Amino acid sequence: MVDGGKIALVAGCSGLVGMRLLPLLLNAGEYTRVHALSRRPLILDHARLANRVVRFEEPLEAQLTGLQCLDAFCCLGTTQRAAGSKSAFRQIDLDLVVRFARFALGAGAERFVLISSVGADPGSRNFYLRVKGESEQALQALHFRALDILAPSVLLGTRRIARPLESLAQAAMWLLSPLMLGQWTAYRAIAADAVAAAMLGAARSGRRGVNRYSYDGIRALAAASMRNSARL
Repeated sequence: MVDGGKIALVAGCSGLVGMRLLPLLLNAGEYTRVHALSRRPLILDHARLANRVVRFEEPLEAQLTGLQCLDAFCCLGTTQRAAGSKSAFRQIDLDLVVRFARFALGAGAERFVLISSVGADPGSRNFYLRVKGESEQALQALHFRALDILAPSVLLGTRRIARPLESLAQAAMWLLSPLMLGQWTAYRAIAADAVAAAMLGAARSGRRGVNRYSYDGIRALAAASMRNSARL
C-alpha cells in the first residue's frame, strides 16, 4: 500500500491477455502504481505506470531492489512451437512463472493472479497440460493469502505477433463453442478481453485461499469487474 492505494505488479504485458490487462489496471482507481515488467520498453505512457525493463533469465531480486506490491498478475506463457522446444517451453511456463511468483511474494504480494489452462494437471500425459499443472501446484506451495487461477481454453483475440495455427484454432473454436454444453462448457473459447477483465475481477473479489475459475467463472468475474469499474 502507498498513499492509501494499492500497488500492482504485472509480468507478461506484451502477450494477448497482458496487453489488455495493463490498461485496465492503470485505469483502476484502487491502484496508485502499476509496476510492469518487460524485456523491452513498453510503448505506453501513464502517470501510474512504472515500466521496469528486466532480464528474466537473471534473478529479479537483484534488478528490482526495494520494489513492493500487494497484488501480482502473471500473464507469462508461450507455446512449445513458439519456444522452440519442450525444454524452452518449460523454462517459461513453469520455471519463470514460479520465479516471478517467489519474487512477488518476497515483495509483499498477498494475492497472485495466474493465467493457466483448462485441463491443467501435473499428472497429465499431455506435456502442455502437465507443465501447466505443475506450475499451479508449485504456486499453491508458496501459500499466498490469495491465489486466483484462471483456466481458459482457446483465447480469442489478435496478437501483436501472428500465430497461424492459433488463428485456425480460434476460428474453429468460435464455431464449435455454442455446441459445448454441460461438462464441455469449460472448453469454450473465450475473448482475451474477458480474461483480462476477470484477472482484475479476481483481485477485486476479496476471496482468500486458492480459487480456480474456468469458462463460467471467468465470465462472471469479468462481468463483476466491469460493473465495478462503471460505478467508479
